[in-house]
Amino acid sequence: MRSVKSLIAAGAASLLSSAAFAADMPIMPPPPMAYAPPPVQDFGGWYLRGDIGMTNVTGKLHNNLYDTLPAGSTLTQQGEGFNGGVSFGLGVGYQFNSWLRADITGEYRSRVSFSGTDFSTFPGGSALTDVYQGGFTSWVGLANIYADLGTWWCLTPFVGVGVGAAHIQTTGLQDSGLAFAPGFGSFGAGSYFANGASTTNFAWAVHAGLAYKVNNNFTVELAYRYLNMGTAVHGFGQSFDGSNAGPSSFQFRDLVSQDVRLGVRWALPCCDVPPPPPPPLITKG
Repeated sequence: MRSVKSLIAAGAASLLSSAAFAADMPIMPPPPMAYAPPPVQDFGGWYLRGDIGMTNVTGKLHNNLYDTLPAGSTLTQQGEGFNGGVSFGLGVGYQFNSWLRADITGEYRSRVSFSGTDFSTFPGGSALTDVYQGGFTSWVGLANIYADLGTWWCLTPFVGVGVGAAHIQTTGLQDSGLAFAPGFGSFGAGSYFANGASTTNFAWAVHAGLAYKVNNNFTVELAYRYLNMGTAVHGFGQSFDGSNAGPSSFQFRDLVSQDVRLGVRWALPCCDVPPPPPPPLITKG
């Protein structure tokens, strides 16, 4: 009996010793937690833009009489062209991602003056010289889309296209003419004035340029733009004696402007796309 009691006491002591040892062992920490790598996010957001540019307009003066000259006649247009002007524009746009953006722009284009000379000859040797003075102002609205071609050292080349409308207001056309005939020299002089008129045409544009990102909210652009504005018309005409000559058929056709523009873009932080939610936690091990 004594040996049994001794065996029970030894077993109890062993259990108590094991429990005490287990209590003294350090608790293993849970497996480490880590964030999943964030997915690559394209950025986007609204922006405002402003532009100022130098305009270089080309076009042809046309009159319906040019289409009905007698057989054997010739028409030479000399020194005809427009002087330079300036443009001022504003717009709003959206950056869809790192390479695609679009905007809507409106601009005022200052008056450009036209001058030039027509020299016509007719069968029999008679001739007619006309000296012209005119011009026009315009408003242009475009919807544009651009592709940004990558960024190096904060510089981003881009290309784009745009479509919209051009509202053109001519400012009148003065025609001073002088006629000649064989043996008589100058035998007639007169003048004609056509009132200004307005027209609205389909317009389209092609853009190319370089953008410099000053900071996350401010970008400067230097760009070239080819702008096709269509045809400008004139109103009623008056002869040199003041008589009404009826609707004028003088037109400025194939009006094209090759512009150099300096622009700025301001990102709108209040309208940025909200950041994505935090990525889920994952467990290693």
